[in-house]
Amino acid sequence: MSEYTRRHSRWFEQILLSYLFQFFTGGILLIISTAIPIWGFQFWNSGDPNIFTSLLTTLTAFFISTFSLRKIFRLPGSETVSYVIPVATLCFLIPILYILLARKTYSIQVMLVGYFVTLAWCYLGFFLGRRYRMVRYALLPFGEAREFGNAHGALFEVLKVPSLENQRFNAIVADFSSNEMPPEWEKFLARCTLSRIPVYSTKKIKEALTGRVQIKHLSENEFGSLLPSSFYEFVKRLIDFLTALVFIPFAFPFLVLIAALIKIESSGPSLFIQTRMGYQGRTFRMLKFRTMFHDKKGNSFTGADDDPRITKIGKFLRKYRIDEFPQIINVFWGQMSFIGPRPESFELSQWYENDVPFFAYRHVVRPGISGWAQVNQGYAAEVDGMKVKLEYDFYYIKNFSFWLDFLITIKTVKTIFTGFGAR
Repeated sequence: MSEYTRRHSRWFEQILLSYLFQFFTGGILLIISTAIPIWGFQFWNSGDPNIFTSLLTTLTAFFISTFSLRKIFRLPGSETVSYVIPVATLCFLIPILYILLARKTYSIQVMLVGYFVTLAWCYLGFFLGRRYRMVRYALLPFGEAREFGNAHGALFEVLKVPSLENQRFNAIVADFSSNEMPPEWEKFLARCTLSRIPVYSTKKIKEALTGRVQIKHLSENEFGSLLPSSFYEFVKRLIDFLTALVFIPFAFPFLVLIAALIKIESSGPSLFIQTRMGYQGRTFRMLKFRTMFHDKKGNSFTGADDDPRITKIGKFLRKYRIDEFPQIINVFWGQMSFIGPRPESFELSQWYENDVPFFAYRHVVRPGISGWAQVNQGYAAEVDGMKVKLEYDFYYIKNFSFWLDFLITIKTVKTIFTGFGAR
């Protein structure tokens, strides 16, 4: 074995671990399990009009499910088997909904069998591939690299000499800001790069594992990498608008019922309207269901779970995030997005900007009803908690993408049912 060989770089490993191979083998299994038992080995010669619609829909849902899970598992803290069922279910429901609306004929047997085969394939791939997805990093024994410990989905091994010693790693990790690195180690990094073994900074690996961007030493180059994609920003705004347009008529009776319950328990308006700092630093009036007594004053934020200002129904609404539902109106008008950094009140924003570096930069994207910080950290009001929250927000901006939004959406649904981070 060559001394400088990247892990999983052999030709057969690349084939077996490639998505194309996994999709084709899973697709063949899907056809064998669904089409052949009903229409026989020459199912394409069948005159049944259901065959094309059913098979195409099932294969499409299988493709989207496996591809989505592959993308999600690469995000920080997301490699868990609990995402298989919600992702696969959603990926099957969307094409089935299209079939029902388009009034096309289909085979319910093919759909059901295809769904369970997809689940089995995803579970099998998750457990069998866990060993191969575990990333092995070689650490250079200088600077921050010495402080690394094994994390979820990653193994670290500190090198003692400038050589891989016939071991295979996914990448090399070095602290480039350290002044301790001798010339022979710098030459070692160059040889690794020439051998197609990636060399990463400790900062990049920390971001990939924690889902946070450190804000202590941001440089001018860092701000360039934090600019979100203009194209996805446009696509996301279109998705937000259409989703809000469809959702508002269905949610309206539910919103009216909650408003009535709030009025019955305590006097005052059902909605709490507050000026928040929004997109590009512009203020807007954000809507929420009122969860506190109208005539009791306090801080600009809720200090504890037993805050006496919170009403009985308010505790329930806060725990399951139902108090945020009126913000769909803000999404419709373009003031907010469904996913993004949570907007802070104008007073809190001024306070944070005095104590938290780069706080204002989080306004480079639209604020959201739910965000990366909320599903990972929960609620934070104090300055130290806000610094951590800002690190999550910066990671979101730096990795602004559909897949991260998709993961946050799934985590948000989980949060609604568990009440994690309720304030």
